[in-house]
Amino acid sequence: MDSATELGGWINGDESAKEMLERVLTERPLLLLPPLHRVPLRVGNVVEIVGPSPSAKTQILVQAAISCVLPREWNGVYYGGLERLVIYFDLDCRFDILRLSESLKLHIMEANRSSNMNNGGPNEDFNFDEELFVSCMKRFLYVRSYNSFEFLAALKTLHCQLQKESEAHGVGVHFLMIDSISAFYWVDRASAMLPIGGDKRKSISLQSVTETVVQEIQNLLQMQPMLVLASKATIFGDGPLSSEAKRKWSLQDASDLKTSTMDLQKYSYRDYMPSVWQSFVTHRVLVRVSDEYLANSKHLITPIYETEWLLPPLSFLDKFTVKDAGIFMIA
Repeated sequence: MDSATELGGWINGDESAKEMLERVLTERPLLLLPPLHRVPLRVGNVVEIVGPSPSAKTQILVQAAISCVLPREWNGVYYGGLERLVIYFDLDCRFDILRLSESLKLHIMEANRSSNMNNGGPNEDFNFDEELFVSCMKRFLYVRSYNSFEFLAALKTLHCQLQKESEAHGVGVHFLMIDSISAFYWVDRASAMLPIGGDKRKSISLQSVTETVVQEIQNLLQMQPMLVLASKATIFGDGPLSSEAKRKWSLQDASDLKTSTMDLQKYSYRDYMPSVWQSFVTHRVLVRVSDEYLANSKHLITPIYETEWLLPPLSFLDKFTVKDAGIFMIA
């Protein structure tokens, strides 16, 4: 090939402008909304959000989902969203869709109110845009699984579903969310080895199930690049937890929030998922309840949460609180 042909090929290029933009936007790192704003992330990254219950892990997923399904701009109002699809796996089977919808409504109303004030209008409440709300909710794809086998079955058939949804909405999937990846860990671990065929076939075990989950997600990422966000409950301690520690982290009421940071830090974070999942994770952030509280105008006490990046390790903590409209950082 002569130099003129090479030069012509370089000028003409081997991809269209649309393909170039899709490639650049896919490869460019982005910053998520707080409290996941400290580390730039790319599609293909696997971010693990770990913490005891309750520690606002699901709320972090909800906030990220809302920022994804909202458009960047709608009818002249800036919302700052990605206008992309979200696939949300609910493995805990405790997800409250009303919580998502109410938070989305508040985001829409707040953006409308801010836009009106910037244009010199009065600071008054706005009814949310029903058409915008419906279009955003349609971009949130929800899947509930009650055991590992249902989760695996959903992953294996997900590619075809995502293709149909992407064609229907005209946009691709940006987030693959799993809440919580450890939901079936203890059941799978306690289950006896279950033979599924002859001697030459594998038996079903925690290790084999986890390996298959990771493989299926890897296959999905190859066919449709996404950013994976997975929540996971924590285990603290270098050895077996004491009965007092178990009592503190098992209660689901207000007394659980009174656990001080000093007490919590007596136990170091301990990863218990199989190594195949641990090596699959590219980023990890620890979320926990602080020993501080925030009093509001209604004399209600709101817990303050802390986030600490473990992978990559960062030397500072971020603090935030959760309100009806979402997560708010505390200086």
